[in-house]
Amino acid sequence: MSSYQLDYLEQLESESIHIFREVAGQFERPALLFSGGKDSITLVHLALKAFRPGKFPFPLVHIDTGHNFPEALKFRDELAEKIGEKLIVRKVEDTIKAKHLTEPKGKFASRNQLQTFTLLDTIEEFEFDACIGGARRDEEKARAKERIFSIRDEFGQWNPKLQRPEIWDTYNGKIHKGENVRVFPISNWTELDIWNYIKRENIELPSVYFSHEREVLEYQNQLIAVSPFIQIDEGDSVVKRKVRYRTVGDMTCTAAVASEAYSIDDIIGEIIATKTSERGETRIDDRFSEAAMEDRKKNGYF
Repeated sequence: MSSYQLDYLEQLESESIHIFREVAGQFERPALLFSGGKDSITLVHLALKAFRPGKFPFPLVHIDTGHNFPEALKFRDELAEKIGEKLIVRKVEDTIKAKHLTEPKGKFASRNQLQTFTLLDTIEEFEFDACIGGARRDEEKARAKERIFSIRDEFGQWNPKLQRPEIWDTYNGKIHKGENVRVFPISNWTELDIWNYIKRENIELPSVYFSHEREVLEYQNQLIAVSPFIQIDEGDSVVKRKVRYRTVGDMTCTAAVASEAYSIDDIIGEIIATKTSERGETRIDDRFSEAAMEDRKKNGYF
């Protein structure tokens, strides 16, 4: 009798599908946070494998800062329509007006921290008890502290010292009223795993992930897309460069990398050669302090 073994991508896929089904079994009102980026697109693909031919037991939810890449928003809408799943969009702009929040100022005025208010309001509005996200442990050291099922208190706050054990892939989703759980089905994946899986599964992505010519601001060794959301001062260097994006956040906080990678194989080759994580190389909002991400997560950021 021959033995049956899964390769490493199949093992990761199997674990993620198991986590999705655990969410469906343990929670009454889950949601999948979907931005149109490669990690959340991979989550949607895994959810299709977990639940088709049935419908998803959760809606897709996007917290729109208003500073997103147009390519990602277009892809978000097209994919939701293609698979026939419900997409809920809540806008940070509306929260700023309703709560009289102060817009950030400066050269790269990011709404990244303000989107926490919109997320917590959305969780309260729909009474979500679990929010599924595409964070991975290799991205950033604060994210490496998270469990697969990460508990948030009634104020949406995360305490890294109060983490539940997950021995033998046993996930405890028991919570009190008002609390919720952030769930990370691809937590054990790396950036390279994601791209190898995208290649194997032939998953479509927004065009910004591949090399293209774009006007960028050269600033402190980073390439920031020229957009209405950043401040360009006299003396700034604006050039046209061939770039791509390793991660797609807001246009105000995500830098491009110079690249000639037009195919997935080219991108995989670049990732193998690099020594810097995608957030470490391209995310401006993680550079404010050593604990920038952890501080945001403690306050409810995803």
